[in-house]
Order: sequence, then C-alpha cells, then structure tokens
Amino acid sequence: INAEYMGMEVDIVTVKDYIDSFRLGAYPHGGFGVGLERVVMLTLALSNIRKVSMFPRDPRRNSP
Repeated sequence: INAEYMGMEVDIVTVKDYIDSFRLGAYPHGGFGVGLERVVMLTLALSNIRKVSMFPRDPRRNSP
C-alpha cells in the first residue's frame, strides 16, 4: 500500500491511520450493528424488514 501511495505522490503521513488499520486489523467487538431500516421496522412494529427497505432484495427481485 505504501508503494502505491508513493507512486501517486500522496503524503503517507496523511493516510497513516488508514494504512495502519490494514496492518492491525479490527479490534475485538461483538459484531452488533443496527441499521436505520431495522430501527424503522422495530419502531413501526412491522414483521418484515423488506417493508421499510427502499430497495428490497430477494431471489425474485434483484433490481430496483
């Protein structure tokens, strides 16, 4: 990654944290994340997340 940035004449110091994230990896976490669609689904007491998704996907529908 450093060589690619040097080839593009990017100052490595400005992207040091980004580069370090690849070297160090992610910190341990529980993997819990709640998206906006899920919050809306729970708030409106809906049974299916596809009802609140702007572009729902399933095997029969794979384009907006």
